Amino acid sequence: MGKKVKKEAEPPPKDVFDPLTIESKKAATVVLMLNSPEEEILAKACEAIYRFALKGEENKATLLELGAVEPLTKLLTHEDKIVRRNATMIFGILASNNDVKKLLRELDVMNSVIAQLAPEEEVVIHEFASLCLANMSAEYTSKVQILEHGGLEPLVRLLASPDPDVKKNSVECIYNLTQDFQCRAALQELNAIPPILDLLKSEYPVIQLLALKTLGIITNDKEARTTLRDNQGVDHLIKILETKELNDLHIEALSVIANCLEDMDTLVLIQQTGGLKKLLSFAENSTIPDIQKNAAKAITKAAYDPENRKLFHEQEVEKCLVALLGSENDGTKIAASQAISAMCENTGSKEFFNNQGIPQLIVLLKSDSEEVREAASLALANLTTCHPANAKAVAEADGVDPLVNILSSRRDGAVANAATVLANVAMQEPLRAGLQSHGVTSALLGPLRSANTVVQSKAALTVAATACDVEARTELRNSGGLEPLVELLRSKNDEVRRHASWAVMVCANDELTAVELCKLGALDILEEVNLSASRKNKFSEAAYNKLLNNNLSLKYSLTGYLSSSNIISDGFYDYGRINPGTKLLPLKDLCLQEPSDQRAVLLVNSKSSDVSPPPSTEDKSSDVGYGRSISSSSSFRRASKEKTKKNSYHFSTGFGSPTEEKSEPPSGRNTALSKGTTKERGSRKGRGKKEEERVKEEEEVSTLPKLMGEGSPEKEWYPPFDPDFRVYVYEVTKSIFPITNIKEQIEVLARYVAEKMGGKMSKEKLHNFSWELHISELKFQLKSNVVPIGQIKKGIFYHRALLFKALADKIGIGCSLVRGEYGRAWNEVQLMNESRKGLIGALPPPEVYIVDLMFHPGGLMKLRSREADLYRYL
Repeated sequence: MGKKVKKEAEPPPKDVFDPLTIESKKAATVVLMLNSPEEEILAKACEAIYRFALKGEENKATLLELGAVEPLTKLLTHEDKIVRRNATMIFGILASNNDVKKLLRELDVMNSVIAQLAPEEEVVIHEFASLCLANMSAEYTSKVQILEHGGLEPLVRLLASPDPDVKKNSVECIYNLTQDFQCRAALQELNAIPPILDLLKSEYPVIQLLALKTLGIITNDKEARTTLRDNQGVDHLIKILETKELNDLHIEALSVIANCLEDMDTLVLIQQTGGLKKLLSFAENSTIPDIQKNAAKAITKAAYDPENRKLFHEQEVEKCLVALLGSENDGTKIAASQAISAMCENTGSKEFFNNQGIPQLIVLLKSDSEEVREAASLALANLTTCHPANAKAVAEADGVDPLVNILSSRRDGAVANAATVLANVAMQEPLRAGLQSHGVTSALLGPLRSANTVVQSKAALTVAATACDVEARTELRNSGGLEPLVELLRSKNDEVRRHASWAVMVCANDELTAVELCKLGALDILEEVNLSASRKNKFSEAAYNKLLNNNLSLKYSLTGYLSSSNIISDGFYDYGRINPGTKLLPLKDLCLQEPSDQRAVLLVNSKSSDVSPPPSTEDKSSDVGYGRSISSSSSFRRASKEKTKKNSYHFSTGFGSPTEEKSEPPSGRNTALSKGTTKERGSRKGRGKKEEERVKEEEEVSTLPKLMGEGSPEKEWYPPFDPDFRVYVYEVTKSIFPITNIKEQIEVLARYVAEKMGGKMSKEKLHNFSWELHISELKFQLKSNVVPIGQIKKGIFYHRALLFKALADKIGIGCSLVRGEYGRAWNEVQLMNESRKGLIGALPPPEVYIVDLMFHPGGLMKLRSREADLYRYL
């Protein structure tokens, strides 16, 4: 037998690389291995990179710098499951880095990551793929990419995963996605609410919290609230609130309930199951401020619905809110005040807070927190609006002082609210008087100058409410409050302009304030506003008319109309028609002008001024104009030299001389006869014509005004005195005022006016009536364009109409003055139909008549068709 020989091992093929074991300590080396074609090396390299990335943010940044992200993205779709799993794990960790997120969006790997959520993949892959999406979904662009690549559906499916980490990552990603309204709509289609509700049963608080946060967002939509109700979600939420061990979830649970309470059906369901009482009791008795705050917010959101407010009132929610006002937490106080503001829309709630609530809110007005003061003032503003009892309660609870202090707050909302409360208080006259003692008017100056339109509007409204009293208007005028108020008339905000106009209208009730408003340009601004169809309003028109009513000279020049309520007083002058936007010169400036060929300015003034002693005998014949010296007294004696016609009404009989009166003749409407009337009656009967002229001349000379001359600028200026007009007033007061029949008064006054203005005229001879020459002579004699109405002895339509209106206003006869074209003017009066007097039932409106002062003095022409009747008369 031969000896056995040992078989030698075959050498490896020459083309095969011998195995090599390498121990690398550099991340850069491992990153290079990511490009290896060997699956084992790829798997080990990914595993090493995963462990490296877990150690901290710096390592993630290092991997990004080494260029590991791009080769890793290719491994997400690798055929080997281990390589794919390890690459997914790395991205789950790396995606928390913002720079990595940005690069991943640029590389468009979202589709590859979402593919790892497929049902057949391992749970570990689901965990880290969902973690990657949860990190990525914090960015808006990534949300869009996830939604576009269909990532929402697999995420909803994974909510039912047995792995808690998968559930946590999936619900967190869904929570981030729900910030976008498109995603919320998609969730509703995917019926995501039931699996989210199931997460509330999880034993992990973080999953429950994320589920509640997600529900808190998606239940802002009505369809989601309905789905939640249908899936008994409300019961789950109530149970969470009842479980003390889950107090860390109570705040978020209340947020979801707050949304559900906006739905009427859900609120009814909660109320029927006793959940509403539990909720209110829970909010009132909880010791956690955030829970109380969220409970109050829930009530606030639900109380915007009228039916919800009714249910809340039945459940006595007001008691809970009043209790929350006493909380030590400012956030709770604010939320409770806001809830009270919402509940104020319910009348029953307003009445409840009258005794309980208003005192506590007034205490909050003194808080150090401006946010608390603002919320409390808002609640008081809503409580006092359209509720006088609550406004009175605020005043009685010493709420005015803190409200006035808030007017100087830096928060515009608080200032606007405080102004609203003060306006509501000022609406009641007994309370309004007390506001002035607290300095309300001066405190409003700051808000009137605010740049915030809401503050401007509320401040102007408060001025309108408080300026009903003379003292308030005087204080507003003296404190400089009119200037910012006038500036608000220029506002581009409709409400600011409307309230400012309202305030101006109220302030214009005071003559001095109205004059000051006109000086500040209020009339010009309102005129401009009213010319714009889009900017004008009822208050701007009323304010404009109110200001004009305090300046009848301007009103008549602009509008050509004075109503029966526009009483002509001394100092009125008719300049003639002016166009809108044209300035009307003051009477003083007109008096100081030299006479010209312009239309004469007609002056009504029966008041004398005793600014200097009567002129000497030598001065009587001087003939100079107004503002320079005194005109000749001879021009004032014409009326007494003219003889009355035989068939005219004799006014001189039985009259006493006005010079013998102790005081000025009556000048108001429906006034009593002046003192000494009985004493002087019949005193002129025994006098001759010469004595009458002498007495009249003495009276005229003694009462001529000493006007401010060019060389005496320090003396106060007075309008020229018209002694003839004063005589007219005296005579009509003595003879016409006692007549009891208004129609007869009108007829007698019309004949009187015609007699003083040249008598009855005929239409055929009207062109021969040389009234123009007469007016020119007066202007030359007076050296001025201003001519007192009493000196005109030859007057036509507009002279007679003005004199009739001026005298009628002195004795209380209601009539209007209307300017026509071509020097025409007329008076209109209203008379009741005699045939209807004494009848029972509603009387028809009075009939309008035109008073004839020219052709048939004293005649009354019924105004049926204005154009036709005026044509017949004029």
